[in-house]
Amino acid sequence: MADASPRTDISTDADTDDKNPRFDRALSNAIVPSDSSDRSKDKSDQKTLRRLAQNREAARKSRLRKKAYVQQLESSRLKLTQLEQELQRARQQGIFISSSGDQAHSMSGNGAMAFDVEYARWLEEQSQQINELRSAVNSHASDTELRMIVEGVMAHYDKIFRLKSDAAKADVFHLLSGMWKTPAERCFLWLGGFRSSELLKLLVNQLEPLTEQQLVGIGNLQQSSQQAEDALSQGMEALQQSLAETLSSGSLGSSGSSGNVANYMGQMAMAMGKLGTLESFIRQADNLRQQTLQQMHRILTTRQSARALLAIHDYFSRLRALSSLWLARPRE
Repeated sequence: MADASPRTDISTDADTDDKNPRFDRALSNAIVPSDSSDRSKDKSDQKTLRRLAQNREAARKSRLRKKAYVQQLESSRLKLTQLEQELQRARQQGIFISSSGDQAHSMSGNGAMAFDVEYARWLEEQSQQINELRSAVNSHASDTELRMIVEGVMAHYDKIFRLKSDAAKADVFHLLSGMWKTPAERCFLWLGGFRSSELLKLLVNQLEPLTEQQLVGIGNLQQSSQQAEDALSQGMEALQQSLAETLSSGSLGSSGSSGNVANYMGQMAMAMGKLGTLESFIRQADNLRQQTLQQMHRILTTRQSARALLAIHDYFSRLRALSSLWLARPRE
């Protein structure tokens, strides 16, 4: 029995030693999956954190863009309000502010802009005079009172012709283009204004009944106006043809030689000289219009002249109204 006990202990130790490697491997196999799961979880958490960080950054940039856009809108609104206020003050003070808002032109500066402002003021004054004239006609005012109002309207027409004469010296092309008129008025534009002969045709039906002498006088005035208009139109066509020939004479190629440069400058000088006659055409056309109105006033009685002036004003007012309706028409 004494011999058996040590063998039993040795055998037990040996068995225990033999089993330890297997136990360690099993334990190791049990631990490895746990570490792999932890690493996978860490990677997933990192991706989530990165996505959250990216989302926060995108949201921050979006807020900044939105804030900048709102500030830009507010700045534009304030600038627009300021421009509207400046334009209103400019109209009251006789100064035109350009659409860019960074440039002001006095009445003695840009001729086209100055004329547009003066013409708008002239229309307002004419509207007031016509209202007074219409009221006098409807209330059957005395001939003396009516004559004074008619003379005032006629004098007001003289004013616009003086304004156009000054504008032609500053920018004759602006008057010829008719950009100071409404689109419908520009359809009937002739040398910076209306055709006197056409206007007389419209007035004949508005002034009936006329005496035989008045009919003859209006007919002669219409005929002489038509002849003068034809002469001016022919002169304008001749000027355009001469100008085209001047600009097309010589070589149209772009050569840098001194001879061609001198020829080019000579062409421009001749063309400039011919363009200078445009002012004369505008002045002659306005003189014809002014004389036609004055002659018409002499032929007609005071009350007929009042009716004629009302008819002229109503005709151009309807053209301006037609332009407004055309510009405001619905578009598909």
